[in-house]
Amino acid sequence: METLLTWHKNNHEKQLLGRYIHVDSILELLEKLPSEFEVKQCGFSVEKRPIHTVTIGTGKTKILLWSQMHGNESTTTKAVFDLFKAFQQVGENPLFETILSSCTLCVVPILNPDGAFAYTRINANEVDLNRDAQHRSQPESTLLWGIYKDFQPHFCFNLHGQRTIYGFEDTGKPSILSFLAPSADKSRSITLSRKRSMQVIAHIYNELMPYLPGNMGLYDDGFNLNCTGDTFQAGGVPTILFEAGHYPGDYDREITRQYVFMAIVAALENVSNPLPINEATYLAIPEHQKCYCDILFKNAVDGDVGIQFTEKLTRNGIEFIPELALKEETSSMFGHRVIDVSGIKIKKLLEEKLIGKPDIRHLNVDKGITITL
Repeated sequence: METLLTWHKNNHEKQLLGRYIHVDSILELLEKLPSEFEVKQCGFSVEKRPIHTVTIGTGKTKILLWSQMHGNESTTTKAVFDLFKAFQQVGENPLFETILSSCTLCVVPILNPDGAFAYTRINANEVDLNRDAQHRSQPESTLLWGIYKDFQPHFCFNLHGQRTIYGFEDTGKPSILSFLAPSADKSRSITLSRKRSMQVIAHIYNELMPYLPGNMGLYDDGFNLNCTGDTFQAGGVPTILFEAGHYPGDYDREITRQYVFMAIVAALENVSNPLPINEATYLAIPEHQKCYCDILFKNAVDGDVGIQFTEKLTRNGIEFIPELALKEETSSMFGHRVIDVSGIKIKKLLEEKLIGKPDIRHLNVDKGITITL
């Protein structure tokens, strides 16, 4: 893992930066991939933007990976292109060569190109593609299903990004990476495929623990057959959900992408060379909660108040607009940034300043204090 982290810091795909990643961001990179990468334009989105697959490797174990099913979750796409770069430098780490000789990867870098362009979770028809696995009402959903049926993977990696609201109430630490072995039925049974997913995640967790101690967790495993991961798991294919979270201060998710890259490589390592890991290791991983806000005003006369950033696409890229945090999302409140406002009434002031004024950046409070949001 240390070698991987060092390699990534020096060799990641520097053409992809920030949060706003869309099809135009990756076309040149796809065209530059060498001949051992099979690049196909396999279909189109609602608004006729191209959707591609990239296939690499010669091994018998087939793994299907897809990113930006939600268009505004781009961190894993950056990590995927970092992976492509690693596979072009197999001499840097023998593990890369082992993976490519034992596995064949089929990657969909951006499944929802319309959502990526508009920087929205949903597609152009305002459908959440990750709730369309059964109806397959959208061209993007139909396309993924077709790739799945044609490729017949032995594993599926469902690559996503999570909001800054997640952390761990017991420790107050933020959730930087999260995972899930989706349930295959309403009883949340540990089926053979789910058990194998758990083993892969447990291996990732063990490998990255020295780098993210207390900052990795699990999503709730409630079953929903409309979700893609649940559908594939129910079909007997081990499926792993990856969620890229918030590293403190890293709103561009450039540090997080390092750990997503390492997590994907660790998963591929386990798929290539399975280790005997008991699923109890997975079940002991803590589940994260919605307990964080972006800015927390502490010790105000009228109580603690949180600010949550809303991400907005502008001509200058992605801007983070401060809004009052919803109480139900910050009941056990921690802040990525904490500001002590002892002796000041802050809630009413925030309500007056923020509502209807999304461009506010400097907040004048009592006692001559100005706070930059």
